[in-house]
Amino acid sequence: MKTRLTEALGITCPVIQAPMAFAAGGALASAVSNAGGLGMIGGGYGDAGWIEQQFAIAAGARAGCGLITWKLAEQRHLLERVLALDPAAVFLSFGDPAPFAPAIRQAGVPLICQVQTLRDAQQALDCGADIIVAQGADAGGHGEARGTFALVPEIADEIARQNSQALLCAAGGITDGRGLAAALMLGADGAVIGTRFWASREALVHPRILDRALAATGDDTIRTRVVDVVRGLDWPGRYNVRVLRNPFIQKWHGAEDALQLEAGAEAAKWAAAQAAGDPDIATAITGEGIGMIRSAPPAGDILASLMTDAQQCLARAASAAGRASALT
Repeated sequence: MKTRLTEALGITCPVIQAPMAFAAGGALASAVSNAGGLGMIGGGYGDAGWIEQQFAIAAGARAGCGLITWKLAEQRHLLERVLALDPAAVFLSFGDPAPFAPAIRQAGVPLICQVQTLRDAQQALDCGADIIVAQGADAGGHGEARGTFALVPEIADEIARQNSQALLCAAGGITDGRGLAAALMLGADGAVIGTRFWASREALVHPRILDRALAATGDDTIRTRVVDVVRGLDWPGRYNVRVLRNPFIQKWHGAEDALQLEAGAEAAKWAAAQAAGDPDIATAITGEGIGMIRSAPPAGDILASLMTDAQQCLARAASAAGRASALT
């Protein structure tokens, strides 16, 4: 399947695997890239040693690196270390990319900017982003309030209005070929996919947490600040995080001020649960698309199935359009 995204990145599938913090390591990134997409290592909060270790695990496969922009602003030296690893792309999210764009562009590395609003997209275009990722609120992990289905075409129109050569990817709720086909129909050049690869053999997810998620539906997810409060992360107020509901989330959602007062004890409990994979306390960071996922096969198999289904969907749409045209 050829799109502007596949041609620009030298890939065969118009799919970028989301750089999910703590879940997207070198094994997942290399599996996706070797299958024809672009795999990304989730650099997250900026542990340089961990990032370097994961690039080593990727074992020469083309892999990009995702960074949380507001956190990168607190440790600007990290970007130089990431660029030294020769990433296939740098993926910035959740903050102003402008201070970092010149160094990325000077290194000849594609700059991917994930945005949640039209205003964010305009800012990313102003700083010369090569790829804009329009992330809707159905996505797992951090985000905002806009829905994928309206945000993607609005940003596509803005890119066209500016006569920009920037590429566009859709993100949020895309877990199968139907979603990829829909993204292309909305004006995107490809898709960034997280939750479907979060539930894969190579992802760094505890088996007990994964099993709980595979039994869930999209209704079982919620956008909340609880996880950031218990981790002591000072996320900008505009963002919250979509996770799977469990007793811990249910207890503290809406009572974040009270949680703040007990953060020390609760943080220790939560960290121990993450290590043990206790699904009643530990957090599964998944999107609404989890309701369409019931297994965790190898990432390469996921990508192959996704591409086959997307091509079939597009062929059916073309056939239906042809029949409709014949009737007019």
